[in-house]
Amino acid sequence: MRIYVPIDAAARALGSDAVADAVAREAAKRGIEITLIRNGSRGMVWLEPLVEIVTDLGRMGFGPMTPADVPALFDAPEHHPKALGLTEELPWMVRQTRLTFARVGVIDPLSLAEYELHHGLKGLRRALTMTGAEIVKEVTDSGLRGRGGAGFPTGIKWKTVHDAPEGQKYIVCNADEGDSATFADRMLMEGDPFTLIEGMAIAGLAVGATRGYVYTRSEYPDAVAQMTRAIEVARKEGVLGASVLGSGRAFDMEVRVGAGAYVCGEETSLLNSLEGKRGVVRAKPPLPALQGFLGKPTVVNNVISLASVPVIMERGAAFYRDYGIGRSHGTMALQIAGNVKYGGLFETAFGLTLGEIVNDIGGGTATGRPVKAVQVGGPLGAYFPPALFDTPFGYEEFAAKDGLIGHAGVCIFDDSADMLSQARFAMEFCAIESCGKCTPCRLGAVRGVETIDRIARGDSSAIPLLTDLCNTMKAGSLCALGGFTPYPVMSSLTHFPDDFARAKEAAE
Repeated sequence: MRIYVPIDAAARALGSDAVADAVAREAAKRGIEITLIRNGSRGMVWLEPLVEIVTDLGRMGFGPMTPADVPALFDAPEHHPKALGLTEELPWMVRQTRLTFARVGVIDPLSLAEYELHHGLKGLRRALTMTGAEIVKEVTDSGLRGRGGAGFPTGIKWKTVHDAPEGQKYIVCNADEGDSATFADRMLMEGDPFTLIEGMAIAGLAVGATRGYVYTRSEYPDAVAQMTRAIEVARKEGVLGASVLGSGRAFDMEVRVGAGAYVCGEETSLLNSLEGKRGVVRAKPPLPALQGFLGKPTVVNNVISLASVPVIMERGAAFYRDYGIGRSHGTMALQIAGNVKYGGLFETAFGLTLGEIVNDIGGGTATGRPVKAVQVGGPLGAYFPPALFDTPFGYEEFAAKDGLIGHAGVCIFDDSADMLSQARFAMEFCAIESCGKCTPCRLGAVRGVETIDRIARGDSSAIPLLTDLCNTMKAGSLCALGGFTPYPVMSSLTHFPDDFARAKEAAE
């Protein structure tokens, strides 16, 4: 009897360890031999802990489970009060296009044998038959863009590093994931770490790098542990090391842990931290692709960007490019959170409208109240009202509405939210997290909080001042922190003016 209980951090926070212990005890008590597998999460957070049992028909899901629900699993599972049916046939799963997350929740995350049974290492083996330039062209032709927020074409970045003079080069994975309402990087590292390892190895082969680093935050202890163990397994099995899969071409990697400063999600701050320096933004040029880690040519990509590479190399650039809309190719791992009925990870091709994501997939608010605003792109993303719910989920489509996709975090608010308070939160967040390198961010955020407080006290004359300040921050900040903080502030002013007017009325 094979039973799956997630080891994902969200599932553990909801009690999956206690459920796993209860499963083991109940099986021993009844003398039933089981294979207990701690898998990743399927992404349906509202059903966690989600237990799955392998049946003749497939894997049957049960959730959300508690230890008290476990004994009935061993009686008549099909009549269990929390039986959900076959997991793969649940509406949340059927509607997805799982490419990057195809194995997450399906396999034992630390079993390389299971990984290979589910198409793992096919992309790497193909890459080993190609030159670096051919690999770079394949990734370029796929249309893959950086999934960490900027949406920069991955192939162009790789080509810059590939074309740099011969010598030591590096692959750095940005797994800092500091945006609110984002958890895709963590879920993948915990649920399918070999995909990231394979993607980084392919990147190394492409550009001539022999060393890689996964930079993540101390708040992700489970992801750190899983990645570290997976790297050890990969090294032992010859996937990493002096001769990748016996090819004679070298690539090895390790995990580095930062303290969790938000600004270290910006690539140059990350590189400073990785070198043991204070996490502050570097001026550009030089670009990290030419002078990055330790002054050497460096590819810096997000987890999902690198984890998307194996399927591109396995199935070809055209297969991946044919998903999506416009210049947004492939799939995106939507992370739906906030005041929402069905929160979790949903991988789909670009092109769904924001309204479909919020109301259809997410099921609207958890409170049952009307949706007032949706913030896409983390704490620096714009607030979109329902009037903009027809916006297709794509890089250019969101930019045209003064928004950004970012890391695809989708945070939902009902009509009780006060958008003036949300604007203040964005400014205060920037003031706290600023590294202090550039004046528009360091001083602008502090003055921004003060200006919003003036508006909250009823001083509507401060609104033009806030607008000017936001424009200055957008134009003059060195990194996304100061440059994008105006997005939530200005969208609050633009789309929710009544919340600012009420502050004046209350003061009077």
